[in-house]
Amino acid sequence: MEYKIPLLLTPQPEGGYTVTSPLLPEFVTEGDSLNEALENTQDALAAVIELYQDMGRSLPENTQIPDAKSPVWLETVVSAP
Repeated sequence: MEYKIPLLLTPQPEGGYTVTSPLLPEFVTEGDSLNEALENTQDALAAVIELYQDMGRSLPENTQIPDAKSPVWLETVVSAP
């Protein structure tokens, strides 16, 4: 299943980034670089989904993408030389 959730990437003073979601307060991950932090979001989301299932809660509306072939709006950070 595909999901769309807002992410907040916060630079840390010691380096790296913490990733949270204003839509899912339980969602927290991190990485030493932007790429690593974004890569870790898949595991963090899986943990939140499992937590919600264990609690008998559903994810907020409009987070699941019902048709993986439909267009999805995405804003992301891209590095260029």
